[in-house]
Amino acid sequence: MTALLNAIAVPLDQAIWVLLSVCLAALMRAFTGFGFAMLAVPVFSLFLLPGDAVVLSAALALILGLIGYRSWWRQFPVAPAVPMISGSVIGTAIGVWFLASLSVAQFQLWIGLSVVVASVALSRAEARERTASPAVSAGTGVLSGLMNGAFAIPGPPVVMYVMATMANPAHSRAFLMMFFVCSNIVSLIMFAWADLVTPQPFQLLWIALPAMWLGNLLGNWAFERFAGEAYRPVVVGVCIVLGLSISLKALFWS
Repeated sequence: MTALLNAIAVPLDQAIWVLLSVCLAALMRAFTGFGFAMLAVPVFSLFLLPGDAVVLSAALALILGLIGYRSWWRQFPVAPAVPMISGSVIGTAIGVWFLASLSVAQFQLWIGLSVVVASVALSRAEARERTASPAVSAGTGVLSGLMNGAFAIPGPPVVMYVMATMANPAHSRAFLMMFFVCSNIVSLIMFAWADLVTPQPFQLLWIALPAMWLGNLLGNWAFERFAGEAYRPVVVGVCIVLGLSISLKALFWS
């Protein structure tokens, strides 16, 4: 392990943070269909520049979604997908422009506040089954894209949408996984276009992959055994604590 860290020039403390945060984030994402970026990006922001933090999160989330495609492929409703993905392209472009204007402290403050607000909103949402219009789907995609481009956290608007329209946990989880694969592809293209991609996220990628594999394995097992609403208090609680911690750091210890 030490030889690997030396070869890719990664400090040991960074490697430990990456391993722990990615494993937990992958577990939550496999269990719920969302939560990877909400857990990973705030931790990444502690030791990476904003651009590196979002690129690393988006790359890991994309790999995770592609590896586990069998758990969501052909299991999600197709009708809302096209307008939502189209809207996310527009929103992501605007979000990337916003990201490029942020300092490290501003990024940490915004990311922390966004995670707290999103977590509180998600804690109040109740799953139900109903049909939404294409305009609502597209608008949700735009909002998701804004968060995706600025923070690589596309989840909260889409999770709210899914909870308001899909009561079946398997269908909602599959839809979220499908959408996040698409949104991560869009965000990585936009990040590259905005010249935000550097070698550092891909150095950390090699350390994160084993932790991501383990977390994904545990999360899939947990979904099969405990599918339903059991995950929500855990995800929301962890995200609120992380969001508050990052915001306080940005305000008082930057």
